[in-house]
Amino acid sequence: MFLLPCALTQFEACDVASHRAIEATCDAVVGLLRDNYPDELEEPPLQFAVFTKSEFAAGLGAGVSLFLYRVYLDGTERAPDGRVLVGGRRQFPHLPLQLQFMLTAWAPDASLQQYLAGWMMRVIEDHPVLPAGLLNRRYDDDSPVFWPDETVELSAAAMETEDLFHLWDLIGPETYQLSVPYQARGIKVESGRLLDEQSVVQERSQRYRVIGRAR
Repeated sequence: MFLLPCALTQFEACDVASHRAIEATCDAVVGLLRDNYPDELEEPPLQFAVFTKSEFAAGLGAGVSLFLYRVYLDGTERAPDGRVLVGGRRQFPHLPLQLQFMLTAWAPDASLQQYLAGWMMRVIEDHPVLPAGLLNRRYDDDSPVFWPDETVELSAAAMETEDLFHLWDLIGPETYQLSVPYQARGIKVESGRLLDEQSVVQERSQRYRVIGRAR
């Protein structure tokens, strides 16, 4: 499970940034919610968006936002070996990542907000695995972010109430909305470098001279 936005057909590293996996995963979660728009809800029209800190002040009239608040190395396993390419050459080890994000329900009244919170949690529970087709939806077929055999796993994230409120304090005073923390796992970022590439090595030569003691 990884990502590399181009194929190395000539055994050379491509220059497209593979860190698009983070962006693609967040977009896929929002896309998953949009694809499962509740039929019984006609008004108001729902909005779905990936937020930065600055966007919480305006918020959404009604809908769900995703806020990525942490990206870190997945230490549950050693760095996976790089993919073996055509011709037997291998890439540098993958970079395993975990994403922690917060889904926030926005609504003009408490009833709708609670409805949206239960609905979005049910959607994530029903679709715990994001397939490559959804992860690559925003990208051209010629430059996908994820390979066809890759997936990303979603699950609830453990967060103490105190930590959740502290996060909202950092976002901004008096901005709290009903939110649920989640994590995305299985993201393995591929390297564009090959293991047999020759690194430039600098050698430092030093000369020594023994100075005898004066007699």
